[in-house]
Amino acid sequence: MADLSAFPITRRWPAKHSDRLQLYSLPTPNGVKVSIMLEEIGLPYEPHLIDIGANETWTPEFLSLNPNGKIPAVIDPDGPGGKPLGLFESGAILIYLADKSGKFLSADPATRIETIQWVMFQMAAIGPMFGQVGFFHKFAGKDYEDKRPRDRYVAEAKRLLGVLETRLEGRDWIMGEAYTIADIATLGWVRNLIGFYDAGALVDYDKLKNVPAWLERGLARPAVQRGLQIPARP
Repeated sequence: MADLSAFPITRRWPAKHSDRLQLYSLPTPNGVKVSIMLEEIGLPYEPHLIDIGANETWTPEFLSLNPNGKIPAVIDPDGPGGKPLGLFESGAILIYLADKSGKFLSADPATRIETIQWVMFQMAAIGPMFGQVGFFHKFAGKDYEDKRPRDRYVAEAKRLLGVLETRLEGRDWIMGEAYTIADIATLGWVRNLIGFYDAGALVDYDKLKNVPAWLERGLARPAVQRGLQIPARP
């Protein structure tokens, strides 16, 4: 069994199987990136539910693993050189797991960096902008009398969907025939935008062709369906 005692987070969320990857997460659009990836690659892991509504990401134990106080975070008991390794930032975790498993990220240097470009597109643009649409449309922002902030983010979300729509023309997946971490990074956010945020009409989602077909293909994958529910909510 691996010794994870150097990680304070394991004192609050003890590992029952310390030889497995430890996932600290919640099934949000960012969280499910890693749970989907873990389901896809088939590496043994142990999920721990982190209740962001109870501010558990701001506890000293969680901050010891991710000083930015966000899910998801991971401990790999068998990191480089066989030593345990802690990780945060969902995009970085996806790249790490792809390299560890040899799946969903090409070894060809040009294809690899192109794939990472699209992961960064999700991290830097899709996630933050879709999240702002959710805030201003569904949550506290909906009560703001001034609708200019909402409209600004809606316009940017439409633009980003247009970028994705163009990229998917003639392609099954963002990188073409190969399903990659670029798809895994992005699926949950598009699903959330039209589902949980109920913003499909706002962003003219029904006018798109390639993005809805891509989302349907992604959601049809059994590993995606499993990953969307992990860690299980109480």
